Amino acid sequence: MANVAVKPDEPVVVGEELHRVRIVTLNRPRHLNVISSKVVSLLAEYLEKWEKDEQPQLILIKGAGRAFSAGGDLKMFYEGRKSRDSCLEVVYRMYWLCYHIHTYKKTQVALVHGISMGGGASFMVPMKFSVVTEKTIFATPEASIGFHVDCGFSYILSHLPGHLGEYLALTGARLNGKELVVAGLATHFVPLERLPELEKRLISLNAGDENAVKATIEEFSLHVQLDEDSVLNKKHVIDECFSKDTVADIIKSLEMEASKEGNGWIGPILKGLKRSSPTGLKVTLKSIREGRKQTLAECLKKEFRLTMNILRTTISADVYEGIRALTIDKDNAPKWDPPALDQVDDEKIDLVFQPFTEDLELRIPEQEDCRWDGKYENSVYAKQTSNE
Repeated sequence: MANVAVKPDEPVVVGEELHRVRIVTLNRPRHLNVISSKVVSLLAEYLEKWEKDEQPQLILIKGAGRAFSAGGDLKMFYEGRKSRDSCLEVVYRMYWLCYHIHTYKKTQVALVHGISMGGGASFMVPMKFSVVTEKTIFATPEASIGFHVDCGFSYILSHLPGHLGEYLALTGARLNGKELVVAGLATHFVPLERLPELEKRLISLNAGDENAVKATIEEFSLHVQLDEDSVLNKKHVIDECFSKDTVADIIKSLEMEASKEGNGWIGPILKGLKRSSPTGLKVTLKSIREGRKQTLAECLKKEFRLTMNILRTTISADVYEGIRALTIDKDNAPKWDPPALDQVDDEKIDLVFQPFTEDLELRIPEQEDCRWDGKYENSVYAKQTSNE
């Protein structure tokens, strides 16, 4: 699991076929395996081909170097900010791919070490088996930079017990490997030093039998006990505070709890919330709350709309300011517009949730025999581009 140098002409996703085992390696180690347009296209290509193969197969996915995947390529979005819909194709393809990862027909195992954040974690959490280590770090930090929890996470997080989903979505809090298993966002904890051996054993199975794969992983996995200071031990406080109706009420509730003895852990959370994009926080809370009542397909369609409206700066340019402050100038001093929660118009928030006309929505295949339909190249967007 050491750092791996990749030459510029090497593929950003490597697909290997070893008898009845298929291995996907996210292969941009110097960039923490961030997700580019090419990554999405190649991954979708491999997964469709392998699912349609009649042989029973095991699909393994892993990241080269010291990360699994740090999520979307923020610089790609920033560089496209002055060209309308410059990232529409990759956004469309990514959400379409997320649906297929969640509903994949063959046994999948994610071997996750290092960073697994945002869209990168969407290649981990939905898998039949997701194996994490003591070096795994998970987070969905999008709200803090003026974006929203995407790539299926408005569905995933909203279906966690209590109000843990709101907590993770709004704060971007990090969870370690043990916490991921306890929270239900990963299935097994295996020490990092044993991960290469586990991979070899899974390959040697040469089959996709779910029970055999599970038994093999369990040979290597450890029973998880939370560290004493884990935030998951504060679940009663999280549920109390993050059940409130608005972001402002959540912050007030946290401030009241922070004054109580033993609640010093709340201080950094409050600081982070107050530093985050007010617009991003409001959009994210509404999305998570809607996600509780939505299907996976409905969540992905909604996330597609939100993403396109946010990138189009329909109500605010906070996402570009957030990326600038975090990854371009790295001054960590974003100037939000508007700068305060009470200045964010709720009617404007509703605006970015409005459905598109049917032909402009994300095309989620609804029937099993048309499972891989709805591709970007068959969408009205692609036809518009080809006619320009």
